[in-house]
Amino acid sequence: MTSSEVRQSFLDYFGGQNHQIVRSAPLVPADDPTLLFTNAGMNQFKDLFLGRERRSYTRATSSQKCMRVSGKHNDLNNVGPSWRHHTFFEMLGNFSFGDYFKPEAIPFAWTLLTDVWGLPADRLYPTIFRGESGIPRDDEAHAIWSGLVPADRIIELGLEENFWAMGDTGPCGRCSEVHYHRGDEIPCGEPVCLGIDCSCDRYVEIWNNVFMEFDRDEGGALTPLPAASIDTGMGLERIVAVLQGKVSNYDTDLFDSLLRAIGDLTGRTYGPHTPQPSPGPHDVSMRVVADHLRAMTFLIADGVMPSNEWRGYVLRKIMRRAMRHGKRLGTTGPFLHELVDVLVTDMGPAYPELPANRDTVVQVVHTEEERFDAVLNDGLPRLELALADAAQRGVLAGPDVFRLYDTYGLPLDFVEDLASERGITIDREGFDVALDAQRHQSRATASFGAGGATQFQFASDDERGSVLARPDHFDGYTATQISSTEILVLFDETRSAVAELGSGAGGYAVLDRTPFYLEAGGQVSDTGRLTDTETGLVAAVAGVERLSPGAPRAHHVQVTEGCLRTGSRVTATVDQTRRDAIRRNHTATHLLHAALRERLGAHVKQAGSLVAPDRLRFDFAHGSPVSQTALDEIERDVTAAVLANGSVETQVRPTQDAIDAGAMALFGEKYGESVRVVSVPGVSMELCGGTHCRATGDIGPFTITQESGVASGVRRIEAVTGHTAVDYLQGRRAVVHAVIGALGVPESQAVETVDRLHTDAKRLARELEQLKLQTALGGTTGGATDDAVEIGDAQFVARRVAGLEKGSLRGLADSLRDRLSRGVVVLASESDGKVSLVVSVSQDLVGRVHAGQIVKTLAPIIGGGGGGRADFAQAGGRQPEKIDALLASSRTVVGDMLAGKQPATGVTAPA
Repeated sequence: MTSSEVRQSFLDYFGGQNHQIVRSAPLVPADDPTLLFTNAGMNQFKDLFLGRERRSYTRATSSQKCMRVSGKHNDLNNVGPSWRHHTFFEMLGNFSFGDYFKPEAIPFAWTLLTDVWGLPADRLYPTIFRGESGIPRDDEAHAIWSGLVPADRIIELGLEENFWAMGDTGPCGRCSEVHYHRGDEIPCGEPVCLGIDCSCDRYVEIWNNVFMEFDRDEGGALTPLPAASIDTGMGLERIVAVLQGKVSNYDTDLFDSLLRAIGDLTGRTYGPHTPQPSPGPHDVSMRVVADHLRAMTFLIADGVMPSNEWRGYVLRKIMRRAMRHGKRLGTTGPFLHELVDVLVTDMGPAYPELPANRDTVVQVVHTEEERFDAVLNDGLPRLELALADAAQRGVLAGPDVFRLYDTYGLPLDFVEDLASERGITIDREGFDVALDAQRHQSRATASFGAGGATQFQFASDDERGSVLARPDHFDGYTATQISSTEILVLFDETRSAVAELGSGAGGYAVLDRTPFYLEAGGQVSDTGRLTDTETGLVAAVAGVERLSPGAPRAHHVQVTEGCLRTGSRVTATVDQTRRDAIRRNHTATHLLHAALRERLGAHVKQAGSLVAPDRLRFDFAHGSPVSQTALDEIERDVTAAVLANGSVETQVRPTQDAIDAGAMALFGEKYGESVRVVSVPGVSMELCGGTHCRATGDIGPFTITQESGVASGVRRIEAVTGHTAVDYLQGRRAVVHAVIGALGVPESQAVETVDRLHTDAKRLARELEQLKLQTALGGTTGGATDDAVEIGDAQFVARRVAGLEKGSLRGLADSLRDRLSRGVVVLASESDGKVSLVVSVSQDLVGRVHAGQIVKTLAPIIGGGGGGRADFAQAGGRQPEKIDALLASSRTVVGDMLAGKQPATGVTAPA
């Protein structure tokens, strides 16, 4: 069977058992900032298992894209040396949400393995939980398996292997795995093979049934769940290897085309590996490239872009590790982007997002490869300097390694290889400390979608259950005011339940029905007021939060008159002017998205947005800056759609039907079974839960205010509409008129005049700098080194100069040095409260006097630092009052060097 046939037969089998076939969720988990990437098939069903969500089905099956590159599931460093570890893999799974349990789940697995796929029954070894730490043995699973295999083939394991938990608390349960015996012809390094516990490759786990049957509380106590569920997982790569008779996953058809293409590009040969993989000289690097190419392609197709923060940071690390191994295979330039089409051809039929985003993937990969080559060109000299400094110690300090890794992008193994060649070890512990600190900082600063659950303290469990069980009645699509909506519960500013909020008090009000939009999909929350004319109540609504998924929303209120009371009824009114401005910007964002795809290409995909009353911001996948010409065309396209005054239509459709019809989905958003589709016929169609204009003409003026880059492969456009656009254009016009007035020329001559004045200003600045330099040199005669002193067999000049830029200061130092037959020049200059220090050494002295060491020694005197080459170095400082002390100390430092003494860094300035 081919891998495609295995994947489809799994889905077809469970589809025939009344399971809903669910398409793979993206690799970026929606609404779950605790999870770096989707790492299991159950991730997209988490809310179903927790009872927070209901769907039309209680059985499901999927082939889920997964990444395991962090935490306890970090396989990154195993990829390459291992024959079966991957960063990206596919997880086949079948799930029951309170429907069937062990009596059905175990026979389902057995029938598929033996009857459908034809695996020999006598090679299958099931496991059960043996009982441990007060958790009873899984007698039920043992009894079911006993009816399928001899009892002596049922292996009992403990907590580490056969118990699964979603977290420290919550759903958990015992497991039952299925292991396959490949055969005793597979070599084993042990005197006697230990079976499924052995580290050899004779036995391999191919299936895991998780029986979610308990709820664990904070004290560790387990209570049975009201509706037990099933979560199973089977790695596609591993079962394909078993079915195709391969020991290594990389010898299957999942990798065959890719490895052959890598071989064609590099001139290397992979394998052969039958029946036991042999360590070919280039196999490790070829496996790394193949695996990482799959990971980067799927991540970029799902909207992740390489960057220096969290998910993007991991993607960049994976890409650069692949590039590093490409160098080991002999590549001298970009090559990964040429492999993308191989993967798109192989896996595109199963994952249509690959061909849909092929151009984006190729562009981003190619750009990152070029950037990495630039990194090597910039980072290698710095690595050489670091290794030279570490040569005497024999150890490259952890913080220095991390700086090379993080600031200059040099892969750790690249640094380790070169260090090893010089006999230098790496302070790995210090590096890990710095890396962990960076990761924590990056994750802390990363922002994710709004609207997540917030901890509100209810007066009682009954009140909590009653309120959270209510549906979220949002009527804001059709109304901006609702009369007689009930206040279900009130919270004060500490989020504790209260009976009332009096005048001057702030807190939160949960309403039976609401017109207030809750921030989501980039659109900000509504504001407005709650009123009651009978009691004189007036309360401002400043924002909206979610109590919990699917539950009513909490309105952040400030009572200005009267009193809010639980159970009373109020009129909820959205700020109409603000809502209209938000509508204009949201509909304009959809038109902008369509115009970008029309002008720049179908690879353009939304990567983030902000829809506020005063502006819109749209982030999108694109590898280069958008030219002004293209921006003008995009602006005209949006304006044309506005002037056409086309209707803005909304429709609720099944999610997959909408996507199949061409509706654009948003990166990082979570969608249920049904979605709201917002379309401008003939122009745009997107999945969107936001508020919009009734017709495009309502948008009014539209103008782009800025285009910029926010990450590798991600651009940002900011724009304004309506009244804000008029204000913006009038402001720009006022500036233009003021400039023309100041120039005193007609508008047609303004640009030419500014160019001429700019050219004149640069010329005069150069002439002034030259005059300053001549003055500092003492004119054109030979008196420029009258202050030179003899130190041993060399001349020495230490001088304070004023008013010179850095470039002129360096030129002055070189000129003075050239006028000395054999000498050292130290110059210091003050500008705007800062000090510039330069040191220049004649070539015949560099073996005895090192300019960089002089700078490192003197710079601390002026509160700064610096460095450089043996013949020239420079530094900066923040204490100009210490310049004279520095110059006085410089003579001692240079004298010590000429005498063969090593000066101490940061010498004490003379009194």
